[in-house]
Amino acid sequence: MAVSLYIDDDDDDDDYSHTYLYPASAAASQANREEVDSRSVFVGNVDYSCTPEEVQQHFQTCGTVNRVTIRTDKYGQPKGYAYVEFLEVEAVELALQLNESQLRGRQLKVTAKRTNVPGMKLYRARRPNPNMRSRSPFIPAPFVFSPYGYGKVPRFRMPMRYSPYF
Repeated sequence: MAVSLYIDDDDDDDDYSHTYLYPASAAASQANREEVDSRSVFVGNVDYSCTPEEVQQHFQTCGTVNRVTIRTDKYGQPKGYAYVEFLEVEAVELALQLNESQLRGRQLKVTAKRTNVPGMKLYRARRPNPNMRSRSPFIPAPFVFSPYGYGKVPRFRMPMRYSPYF
């Protein structure tokens, strides 16, 4: 029984390692990743002082745990969620029954792990801010000298409230 427990301090957002995939191996790697993800569950709301051994002990009743990954930030502090990989696919259904179970006084959220598909992030365009000027190209003014000076525009006072005595 090969059980590997580790705390993963790599952050997907801050991962600077380079992996070069060739087209033939990319499909095989994606298939392997989907097969591993079908045997894994996501565990949310994990206590920050919880160890991988405690998470493994909690999911031991479901089946043989292959790997427990507790994600941490760049300072080594746990992010509050973990991934549990089993040896059998059938153990995932049993692990999903442990949803809303208690571990160290916290209610766990257990869901099936989804496979991350590269390039599926939705692009959200920025909304224009009405307070910002548009960055249109400079259009020169006609050759008329402004009485207010170069680049100056008349500023009008805000209209005052109605005053019957003026």
